[in-house]
This record gives sequence, C-alpha cells and structure tokens, in this order.
Amino acid sequence: MTYETILYATTDGAARITLNRPERMNSFTQKMHEELRDALARLAADGARVLVITGAGRGFCAGQDLNDRAVAPGQAVDLGESVEKNYAPLVKTIRALPIPVIAAVNGVAAGAGCNFALACDLVIASESASFLQPFCKLGLIPDTGGSYFLPRLVGTQRAMGLAMLGDKIPARRAAELGLIWECVADDAFVAHIDALAAQLAAGPTLGYARTKQAIYASPNNTFDAQLALEGAYMRECGFSEDYREGVAAFKEALGKTGATLAA
Repeated sequence: MTYETILYATTDGAARITLNRPERMNSFTQKMHEELRDALARLAADGARVLVITGAGRGFCAGQDLNDRAVAPGQAVDLGESVEKNYAPLVKTIRALPIPVIAAVNGVAAGAGCNFALACDLVIASESASFLQPFCKLGLIPDTGGSYFLPRLVGTQRAMGLAMLGDKIPARRAAELGLIWECVADDAFVAHIDALAAQLAAGPTLGYARTKQAIYASPNNTFDAQLALEGAYMRECGFSEDYREGVAAFKEALGKTGATLAA
C-alpha cells in the first residue's frame, strides 16, 4: 500500500509510524485508519523489535477529523459504529503487539489522539506538548479506550476531572500525574526518542512481550492467578537465549567478584 496519511519506515529493528496530516493536526480519517491497520500488520514481517508512533508538524493527533464524517446539521451519525470498526480495533492491536510501543507525543494530543497515545506502552512527550479529553465539550464520553486507561493511570478522581472538565494538561503536569512516563525538553526530544528506540530494539524481545502481557493482564487477575502467570512467563523466558546472554553479560560486568544473581 502507498500511504497518503502516514509515513512508515523501519531501520535496525526500530519501526516508526508518523501520522502525516499536519495541516489538520494529524486528525484521524477513515483513510488513516486503513493505512494504520496496514502498517501495523507489516511490523512482524519487517523484523520490527520496537515501534515509535509520532506526529508530523506541531501536533501529535487532534482526534477525529469531524470534516471526514461530513455530517449535515440536524443529521445523526452512529458514533458507536466508528468506535467498533476503527478505534477499538486500533488500540487493541497496539496493546497486543509483542514489541514495545512508544508514543512520542510531539505536540497536542486530543480526544481519540490522546487515548491512542495512552494505549502505547511508554508515552514520552516534548515539553511543549499537551493532553486533553475534549469529549465533554461535545456531549460525548472518552473513547478509544480513554474510559479504561484514565482511571488506571491517574485514579478515579483525576480521571473524572480530566473527562468532565476537558482541560488542557501540559506535558510536565501529565508526567506529575502519572498520565505519561516522562516529559523531555523540546530540543532534546528527537534524540531522546531515537536513543530509547535503539535501546529497546537491542533488548530482549520475548521478555518485553511477556512483560507487556503480564502487566496488562494484572487488573483482571486475582493475586493467585497473576502469580501463576508470572511463573509461566518466567519459565518460558528462563529458557531463552536472551536470558543466557543477559546472565553472562551481568557476570562479566560484575568482574567475576563472586556476587550472585537474583534470578
């Protein structure tokens, strides 16, 4: 597929998807959803070990492009169908990818664009970026997983405030709230994202995959079920080449002082 609304590239195991409608703040259209589905399906065949998602221009993603729906005044549109066909499958695919996914939020992340970022494993924002849930301004609820992600990230009260007030949250404040992983100075942002992507691309892919699965399973598991899951994943990872190489490298770094390892 030749892409019109996104850019896609893979280098040294690091894949990058750039939402590429800067004139519309990279807002979602039906075409963009189709192209994202295609790009995400290519990752395994392209040997991607980490994925970075970012936006072109001065914004990350402003959510749904309302012009794309072309709803005439007084007419109704089935927003539930849009969620079911586009937004729900998108965030479910992101969560299910067996590689780390970084949202590199370079500007405004609003509505579905904000929650698309929150679906990623690590959310890193430039200092000039911001996050907002403007659904309440339109008489709607946070979609694209927002009603799921928000209370788990920041707690019920803060989730209610974000959802019901729709205030713009600067990146620095978002990091303080625990909404995102970190806020990085604008002039260091690109280099920081590139370095992190390289680090994750060189890391233990199986371990990352099972870490994602274990953490995302925990809210719905009992304590005993989660311990059992940890045991199963530890058994699998313990037989991997990544573990053997990691132990050897750690012992070498210790200078063979006789120190023992925890696992």
